[in-house]
Amino acid sequence: MAPLIRLAAPLMLIAAPAFAEAPRVVTDIAPVQALVARVMAGAGAPEVLAIVPAGASPHGFSLRPSQAAAIEAAEIVVTIGAGLTPWLDGPLGTLAPEAARLTLTEVAGVTLHEAREAVLLGGDAGHEGHGHAEAEGKHDHDGHDHGPVDPHAWLDPLNAALWVDAIAEALAAADPAQAALYRANAAEARAEIASAEAEVRALLAPVAGRPYAVFHDAYQYFEAHFAIAPVAAIALGDAADPGPQRVAAVRDAVAAAGVRCIFAEPQMNPALIATVAEGSGARTGTIDPLGGASYPETLRAMARDMAACLGD
Repeated sequence: MAPLIRLAAPLMLIAAPAFAEAPRVVTDIAPVQALVARVMAGAGAPEVLAIVPAGASPHGFSLRPSQAAAIEAAEIVVTIGAGLTPWLDGPLGTLAPEAARLTLTEVAGVTLHEAREAVLLGGDAGHEGHGHAEAEGKHDHDGHDHGPVDPHAWLDPLNAALWVDAIAEALAAADPAQAALYRANAAEARAEIASAEAEVRALLAPVAGRPYAVFHDAYQYFEAHFAIAPVAAIALGDAADPGPQRVAAVRDAVAAAGVRCIFAEPQMNPALIATVAEGSGARTGTIDPLGGASYPETLRAMARDMAACLGD
C-alpha cells in the first residue's frame, strides 16, 4: 500500500462506550468503524484503531499497549484487508487468534480495482485498470505497496452497501439474540447510503468534466462510481514524498490540462501542492477520504468539497 492512508492521523484508540451484551468489535479505519457503528446502533459500538501517521513505515509500526489490549479483547475484527494495514495482520494473529475476522475486500460481490501507478491518469479513471480482482500478492514501487489491488474500496458506495449486510451477519452469528436489530440497522444503512449516493451525483453534476488533480491516488473507487476523472496524482501513496521527476510531470500535466483544482488531504504536506499549483492558476482544495461523522457524510463531504473548488 502506499503506506497508508490516514495520513498523519495520530496513533490512538478511539473507544466507544462499553455495552455488556454486544460483541466486542475492533475495526481498522474510521469509515469501517462508522459502518459497523451504524449496524450496531442500539446494541453497542465498535472501537477503531487509528492509522499509521504520514511518513511512518507500516512495516516497522508497533501497537501501543492500549491498542494491543483492545485487539486482545476483540470478539470480532472488521478490516478492509492487509493491503491497507499490513502492520495489523501479525498482531491480529498473535493477540486475537480466536476472534472472528471479517475482511471486507473478501466479501462476495465486492468490486475491486487494480492499483494504478501512472503519474497521469489521463481522464480514464473509472474506465481502465479496474474490475474484479484477486486481493493477493504485493509489489513495492516508489513507496507504493498497496499491492495489485487498490484497497480504498470503501469509496464505492455499492461496496459499503454490501458490507453492512456482511457486518450484520457477522454480528448476528456472535450475538443471535440481537440478530434482528443488526439486520434492520443494515437495511436502514443501505437506504441512507443510497440517499447519499444520489446527493453526491447531484452535487458533482455541475462540475462534471472539469479537470482536477489529487495529492495521492486514493479515489479510484469514488471516481469510477461517479464517472469523474482526475488528470494526475502527485503521489502514489502517503508514506513518502514523490520524487522530483514525478512532481515535474504532474506540474506539466496540470498546466497542459488547465486543471481547475488540486486537492490535498488533511495533514498532508502542503508544500507539494503549492509546488505543483505554482503558476498554473489552479485552485487548491481539500478532500478527506476518511472523515465525516458517518459513512454517508464522508461521501457528501467529499462531493461538497470537490464541487466548491471546481465550481465557478
